[in-house]
Amino acid sequence: MAKVVVFGTELVAELAHYYLTNDSEHEIVAFTVNKEYIKEDTFCNLPVVPFEEVTELFPPADYMFFAPLSERKMNMVRAKVYAEIKEKGYTFISYISSKATVLTDQIGENCFILEDNTIQPFVKIGNDVVLWSGNHIGHHSEIKDHVYFTSHVVLSGRCVVGEYSFFGVNATIRDGCTLGEGTLVAMGANVTKAKTEPWSIWKGNPAVKSDVSSKDINL
Repeated sequence: MAKVVVFGTELVAELAHYYLTNDSEHEIVAFTVNKEYIKEDTFCNLPVVPFEEVTELFPPADYMFFAPLSERKMNMVRAKVYAEIKEKGYTFISYISSKATVLTDQIGENCFILEDNTIQPFVKIGNDVVLWSGNHIGHHSEIKDHVYFTSHVVLSGRCVVGEYSFFGVNATIRDGCTLGEGTLVAMGANVTKAKTEPWSIWKGNPAVKSDVSSKDINL
């Protein structure tokens, strides 16, 4: 059993508390955010401590971290927090639902993988990846760091997903596709192209590239 500090005090942190409490061997001991964002002393009946002081209260030698943050700014907010926690010397847990079908052992740290995901053999998943409920991740695919899947996304076999990518609900990606860094696939889009350009947005069925960069939207 690992004793875990969770970064955040919003809805996703509350969900992390639920899943880790009810479906893991880990024990959450506290939540943390930057001092300026602390509104209450407790969250989910556990202490909220300033991130600036967390190493003194919960030393990295004795505690692990989990930062299940949202997709804000194309996952860059989560990636920044992840890097800051790493700099403090912590290692991370990942949460993988007992109700997910997982046929690979190549999953990185600080991943949040919820129920009813199907992850086929020979899949590689990097660090800081969120798979919300009900996705299909096809065989021999690779998902790189800081990626966010919403729900009911189909990623077909032999795909490569670049860092910071985002998938809307019910998106579908053809087999053998390589998605460039920061690719955003909109809700219900069906990507049939073999490759997508970095920081591109794809929408429609079949999906077409938007004139707007995913760097320029307020996701």
